Amino acid sequence: MQIEDVKRILEEKLEGCEVFPEGEGCNFQVTVVGDLFEGQRPVKKQQMVYACLADQIADGSIHALTIKTYTRAQWAELN
Repeated sequence: MQIEDVKRILEEKLEGCEVFPEGEGCNFQVTVVGDLFEGQRPVKKQQMVYACLADQIADGSIHALTIKTYTRAQWAELN
């Protein structure tokens, strides 16, 4: 699996989000920024991202996935 594929899948499925992936092979770290995370519990945010990549996790294309999620306001504060 390529890093560009991870970015494309997440941006297609999480409408209005920006995705900043890192990693290679089958180990990835993704930072996802979008207002759809507003008011969501941390576990729900993780589930939203995992659900987008469930097929790739199931077939072994992705072995390890680290997820960070932010609303646009939170992202602006960090940067």
